[in-house]
Amino acid sequence: MPTALDALEIARWQFAITTVYHFVLVPLTIGLSVMVAIMETMWLKTKKEHWLKATKFFGKLFLINFALGVATGIVQEFQFGMNWSEYSRQVGDIFGAPLAIEALLAFFMESTFLGLWIFGWGKLSPKLHAATIWFVAAGVNLSALWILGANSWMQHPVGAHLNPETGRFELTGAYGFLEVVLNPKLWITFFHVVLSAWMVAGTFIAGLSIWWMVRSARSGSAEGEEQARKIWRPIARFGMLILLIGSLGTIVSGDLQGKFLVAHQPMKMAAAESLCNTEKGAPFTVFAWGDCEGENEPARFITIPKVFSFLATNDFNAEVKGVKDLQKETVEKLNKNKAFTDKYGDASQYSFAPNANGTFWTFRLMIATGCFSLLLAAAGLWLTRKGALPKQKWLKTLALVSLPMPFLGTSFGWIFTEIGRQPWVVVPNFGTGSDPVGDVFMMTQAGVSGSVSAGAMLTTLIVFTLLYAALGVVWYFLMRRYALEGVTSSKDNDTTDHELTFGY
Repeated sequence: MPTALDALEIARWQFAITTVYHFVLVPLTIGLSVMVAIMETMWLKTKKEHWLKATKFFGKLFLINFALGVATGIVQEFQFGMNWSEYSRQVGDIFGAPLAIEALLAFFMESTFLGLWIFGWGKLSPKLHAATIWFVAAGVNLSALWILGANSWMQHPVGAHLNPETGRFELTGAYGFLEVVLNPKLWITFFHVVLSAWMVAGTFIAGLSIWWMVRSARSGSAEGEEQARKIWRPIARFGMLILLIGSLGTIVSGDLQGKFLVAHQPMKMAAAESLCNTEKGAPFTVFAWGDCEGENEPARFITIPKVFSFLATNDFNAEVKGVKDLQKETVEKLNKNKAFTDKYGDASQYSFAPNANGTFWTFRLMIATGCFSLLLAAAGLWLTRKGALPKQKWLKTLALVSLPMPFLGTSFGWIFTEIGRQPWVVVPNFGTGSDPVGDVFMMTQAGVSGSVSAGAMLTTLIVFTLLYAALGVVWYFLMRRYALEGVTSSKDNDTTDHELTFGY
């Protein structure tokens, strides 16, 4: 009951739920936009029928996902001006700029060219039609860039200062905006998100294609085996190649991101490893439960010596700071900052460590579910080598089980990123010394609206959760229906097979 009547907690839950609902769709949209463009270009260059069929098949699924992504994303914009109006009032001059560019440039670009691509079949020349889907892909990726630009500024503020007269954060002129665009956090995150989207799209393409390939090969008919060999097998191998590229790229960019966090958000990574005290040769912990509050130490199970130090610094014997020492350092720095003490008081009254178990487990679940699809790529590429056409039923099952895994991985990654930032909505950039940006920070409690009641927030939380759940059901059944049609129409294909239930 206290939580149900706490406006801050409800606002946080509402934003978290709507964001995760939306973000489940985002990586597939980013990845499929490029993959469908590649497929159509391959058909244009080779005139091979399977690329045209793949373009139309996965293009249809891309459109469904895109439409639901737009519907669920609109709510995000409104929450900034409603539940989080204090946040928008104080940082809107900075945060609003990337979002405005995303809407005015990237979103209209992708929407316009998507319309041309949908209705341009047979009306535009093949080359011009293929160009439209490439513009869609460019728009989708530009949207991701600008949205991540806004989020990366919250994670690592640059190019801004606190106006003491208004109490608002403002850009330091045109150069400040350039700093926001060139924020190193933005570009590391952008490549990580795009490459993980390739992993999601690659798994999606490979999973469905392998399922269809094995199903057609096991049909017992010459037509089914021909379809398996000439259509689904090359598409499946394409999907597995993209899956491998995306997975390896995600691992490399994730490593760079982790090192950046150790340097600029050390509390997040210390909590992600349940590291309470500063250690040299800090271990990687596989299982842990508990936090570092007071004299407590989390219960650890299975530790690998020195691995965390290596992941953090490339040095097995490097010193890595723990949660308790970082808490003391943060309190000391903030108590010397007049901008903080004037607004929030003595820093010692706050804990600057994020939720320990949430941060620790979302980090590991991100890695485990994200890497699961590599099993599908390894098995599929091995079994289809040298022109082989696999018929093993377990491969078909593995393809289905793999489908939801990267979706879960990217969602856990986003949850880890946001939970690990708490209690900040704008994280202090302590690395700037006397730079004015050192005064740019905001605790989450200061961003929530003071004019929207807890009851109103709770009502909209319930409504949005139910509405998004309904949209999720619609998305699932539409995707399943058209996935079951395959590369032929529903009249020519038996859609009574209930085996294709993503993540059954």
